[in-house]
Amino acid sequence: MVTAADPGETRTSVWLSPGHGAPARRRSEAPSGLDRDRITGATVRLLDAEGLARFSMRRLAAGLGVTAMSLYWYVDTKHDLLELALDRALGELKLPRSAPPAADPPAPAYPPAEGWSGRLRSLACGYRRLLAEHPWVAPLTAAYPNIGPHARAFDSSLQRLLDATGLAGACRTGAHLAVSQFLHGCGGAARRTSEGDFALALDVLIAGIEAKAARPGA
Repeated sequence: MVTAADPGETRTSVWLSPGHGAPARRRSEAPSGLDRDRITGATVRLLDAEGLARFSMRRLAAGLGVTAMSLYWYVDTKHDLLELALDRALGELKLPRSAPPAADPPAPAYPPAEGWSGRLRSLACGYRRLLAEHPWVAPLTAAYPNIGPHARAFDSSLQRLLDATGLAGACRTGAHLAVSQFLHGCGGAARRTSEGDFALALDVLIAGIEAKAARPGA
């Protein structure tokens, strides 16, 4: 039974494992009353309650009333479980679109806002609220590749917003970088940045994109 990644080992994202499935254990030997979804939900709750620094498989197992070894029937490493929890939290984000494409997972949606700028405000403010509610998400976003289904849905929503600006080429790439850095920077400092400062910074960002889009050839 694989229980942890070896120190210094180059790990593969849980989302790149075949079928995104749990480790290939014999089902008859797996502990009863557990499944990967329940363990992931309990991980989110424990991270919310105690923070990333205090998180451990032993604490998680104690909360579930099982042994720590039992968890490894469903995930190979703690890192895999943190990736699953990260994407579970991102699934709470309301995306500014009415319906997801077939390839995207179901997600709650904001009512359509007028224009791309209104939708970008909704997305940015929603992301900031998410990071304020789950402070552990920001450091995990920096540590892991963010390629789970909800992370991809989030990026697809952002890409559609930027498509609506009319920007292309290097300007489009620059706008994507600016928005991404803003969300992960200002959003990651959600507890330290006031609502007013965040709104002002978002106004400046949107005004810059609007000004660039208004220029001929942009």
